[in-house]
Amino acid sequence: MTTTDPRPVRIVPTDGPGQPDRTPELDDLYLGFEAESLVPLWTEIGDLMPPQPRSKALPHAWRWRHLLPLAQRAGELVPVGRGGERRAIALANPGLGGAPYATPTLWAAIQYLGSREDAPVHRHTQNAFRFVVEGEGVWTVVDGDPVAMRRGDFLLTPGWRFHGHHNQSDAPMAWLDGLDIPFVHLTESAFFEFGPDTVQDRSAPARSRSEKLWAHPGIAPVSLAGRPTPSSPIAAYRWEFTDRALRDQLELADDGHPGVLGPGHAAVRFTNPTNGGDVMPTIRAEMHRLRPGTRTRTRREVGSSVYQVFTGTGQVRVGDREWTVERGDLFVVPSWQPLTVGSETGVDLFRFADAPIFERLHQYRQQTDDDLEGAGR
Repeated sequence: MTTTDPRPVRIVPTDGPGQPDRTPELDDLYLGFEAESLVPLWTEIGDLMPPQPRSKALPHAWRWRHLLPLAQRAGELVPVGRGGERRAIALANPGLGGAPYATPTLWAAIQYLGSREDAPVHRHTQNAFRFVVEGEGVWTVVDGDPVAMRRGDFLLTPGWRFHGHHNQSDAPMAWLDGLDIPFVHLTESAFFEFGPDTVQDRSAPARSRSEKLWAHPGIAPVSLAGRPTPSSPIAAYRWEFTDRALRDQLELADDGHPGVLGPGHAAVRFTNPTNGGDVMPTIRAEMHRLRPGTRTRTRREVGSSVYQVFTGTGQVRVGDREWTVERGDLFVVPSWQPLTVGSETGVDLFRFADAPIFERLHQYRQQTDDDLEGAGR
């Protein structure tokens, strides 16, 4: 039989500058605080107001060569129908006590759909996306619009949109899911609703309706122009355009023109054409390309990121951890942990982050090694 602690608050006196001397009267005061569920700031200030962010999440890497066989085995053993909803396997950061979170605000998972399988339709408050490292043959149907999923594509499912998936091919497919589940859970703002058990439009168009309407550079439909939406109306950002943008940046740099993030380092951000901002209110998404022999400046920022290697091999340092990463591998960068990436052979990296949250709260900050050198001069 379990009993409820009548005093859930427990005050632990501390010694140090600014702390009161331990006396029987002080102990009695603390007992009074505990009885009324009160906590004094002076015993907690080091944890509540640290000199810089201290994330519970740890730098960590997951290997695609280990993840994919486990997803394939799950495909043999775990159904994908109503109830379980998705055969999605979340990355659990070892610093977060077993919670299925990559960072305190971001969810990352490998979703696996077998040959000719359907994932049933539902919708939820959480914003979501898919990023495809390899394969094709699956269509995600978002509010009735079938969207092809192919290698290198970045696909959106903004919050509260009905969506399901169907695999039209004879081969299974796995991809990366990213969501803001931990943030929505923390704010206790989640809603979820079932839709049909199977997707209602099983067509397989090469381009979705949203792409035909919105995915043209610098062009918006007059019927919808001037109406900002919180999330991008483009359901799929295709790899051929992302690849071309990265190549063009590097070619411009070769000709002496600005555009790259640093020497040999091209980067593009996926944006919402209705307002020029991030694709979703809580998630930033980018693709980075490092030429052979490139090494990035060391950088840290408020907020967390998850990276997945799309092609190539890179050397990554996050905080005091270092890895060599290759195609499909994922790694996490907790808040205010320094990140440096290098590559002898060249590497493409997909990145998603929670930066929009902190920018809207006016709490975002970043720092590079250039900033530190400038401060020291």
